[in-house]
Amino acid sequence: AVSRSRLNVTAEDAGEEASIVPTGGVSKYLAKRGLTHKCLGFDHSGVEIVQVRAEDLLAVSAALYADGFNYLRNQCGYDSEPGGDLVSVYHLTQINPEMDENDSNPPEVCVKVFLPRANPTVPSVWGIWATADWQERETYDLYGIIYEGHPHLFRILLPENWEGYPLRKDYVTPDFYELQDAY
Repeated sequence: AVSRSRLNVTAEDAGEEASIVPTGGVSKYLAKRGLTHKCLGFDHSGVEIVQVRAEDLLAVSAALYADGFNYLRNQCGYDSEPGGDLVSVYHLTQINPEMDENDSNPPEVCVKVFLPRANPTVPSVWGIWATADWQERETYDLYGIIYEGHPHLFRILLPENWEGYPLRKDYVTPDFYELQDAY
């Protein structure tokens, strides 16, 4: 099997028959600009999903912003599998002020960055989309993904002295947690 962290994998590289993933408009736009990425296909709503490496995230994000993806609808994370990669996910939308109020389907894209569990570090997109502020902090708090360059990267939901990251699949829930300064 091919690791999801490899980009631009061909069927020959995989050593097995691989289904061809259709390339969408965002992938073509990024390829035209020479930005390394991998099209992962489309979700159930037809939103294109692209994978980028952590070191390419800011360049890809800036290009998408320049192409009109001016709204970071959601940033989140997930644990791909116990002991596997952690994933930072960005859902982007093009919001046009001249958009017809009946247009309920503005262009969207989902960008995924697969990160090694041992060093889950990715640049912060806070400088491009300020709405990433609390969302990146929440992902840091619950998964331990470090967003380099984030101006306020500290826990947002859990106490600062909390040990571990509770949404990781290998997290062991403590028997109890004592709030020492609760009273």
